[in-house]
Amino acid sequence: MDFDAHNEEVKEVWNAYHAGKPIRVPVILGLNPRYYLLSPWLNPKGIRFEDYYSDPDLMVETQLEFQHYVRHNLLFDAEMGMPKESWPGVYVDFQNTYEASWFGCPVIFRENQVPDTEPILTDDNKRMLFDRGIPDPFTDGSMAKNLEYYERMLEKIKGYTFMGLPVSWVLPTGLGTDGPFTAAANLRGATDICLDIYEDPEFVRELLNYITEATIVRIKAWREKLGHEPKPACWGIADDSIQLLSCDAYREIVLPCHRRLFDELAGPGPHSIHLCGDATRHFKMIRDELNVMAFDTGFPIDFGALRKELGPDMQINGGPSVQFLLQHTPEEIREEVRRILSTGVMEGGKFVLREGNNVAPGIPEANLNAMYFAARELGAYPS
Repeated sequence: MDFDAHNEEVKEVWNAYHAGKPIRVPVILGLNPRYYLLSPWLNPKGIRFEDYYSDPDLMVETQLEFQHYVRHNLLFDAEMGMPKESWPGVYVDFQNTYEASWFGCPVIFRENQVPDTEPILTDDNKRMLFDRGIPDPFTDGSMAKNLEYYERMLEKIKGYTFMGLPVSWVLPTGLGTDGPFTAAANLRGATDICLDIYEDPEFVRELLNYITEATIVRIKAWREKLGHEPKPACWGIADDSIQLLSCDAYREIVLPCHRRLFDELAGPGPHSIHLCGDATRHFKMIRDELNVMAFDTGFPIDFGALRKELGPDMQINGGPSVQFLLQHTPEEIREEVRRILSTGVMEGGKFVLREGNNVAPGIPEANLNAMYFAARELGAYPS
C-alpha cells in the first residue's frame, strides 16, 4: 500500500471537512487494545486482560504493538505507516472501570471479556459514600494505581524505543468521565438506580450530586498536575446509561449534573457527547441546554430522522453496528453503508462514518476496511 498517498488523502479529507467544504464523508474507528487482546489471531501470546491491567510495562508494550498493527492493517482517515519521528503516545488503560473503582467498586475479570466492576451500594448501605466524603484524586482507589502506573510509564519511555522510534507522551486515566448517571448505575446497579428514581428520588439526586462534585474535583486536580488548560473552550463527556431514562427523568435529575460539569470544566463550547444505545430522544434537549453540537452515537440510530430533527449544522458520528460488522460480509457492509448514507444524514456535510460503537473483538479486518472503501465510493459530495 502507498501509505504516503493515503496520508495525503487523509489530510485533504479532514482539511475540507473542517473548512465546511467536505469532499467526502470521513471515516474514523473507535479502537482500543481490547480488539487486540480479545481477537485470537492478534494475540498469539494469550495475554489476558488481567495481565495487561496489572502490569504498566506490559500496558506500554501492548499499546505500541497495537498501534503498529492498526497503522499497517486498518483503513480509515488517520495516518498510516510508520510514524516519521515518534510513536504518538501511550496511556494508563483501566478501560471503563476507572470511575467506579475510584469510588470503591471491586474490579472483576471474566474470561475473554474486558474488565468490569461490581456494585457496592446495597439497600442497607446506599448512603455510605456520603459519609466517606470525596475520594482523593491521587491516593484513593483506582487513582492511586493510576498515579503509580503513570509515573512508571513515564520512567519506562525514557530512552525507550519501539521499532527504532521513541514514544512521545504518557497520559493518565481519569481526565474525562463516563458520566454521572453511568457511574451511579455502576455503583448501585442499573436496575436498582432506576427503581430508586421512583422509590427514593432524593437519594438519586444526592448520589448524582456527589458523583458530579467528585468528578469535578478529580479532573481539576489532574489538569493542574499535568499543566493542562483549566477550562478548555470545547469539551466532551459521555453518559451511556441515560438511554434508560425518560426525557422527563433526564431533564429533572441528570441534566443539571451535565450542565454543572460543562460549567465547571469547560468554556463556552460548542461541546460534544458520546452516547451508546438509543438515547436520541434526549439529543435535542442536550443540544439546546448544553450547547452540544457533536453527537457520537451508538446503535440503534435512525440517521435520517436524527438529521431532520437536529438540522444540517450538527456533527453526527455513527454507522453500522458492531454486531453487523461482526456477522456480515464485506458486500453486505457496503450495502449497509449505502443505506445509511442515503438517509439524508449527509445533508450539511457534518456526518462522520464509524462503527456503532467501538470496534468489537473478532471483527474481521476485511469488514472494517469494507466500510472505509464504501465511504470512499459512496460518500462523495458534489464538487
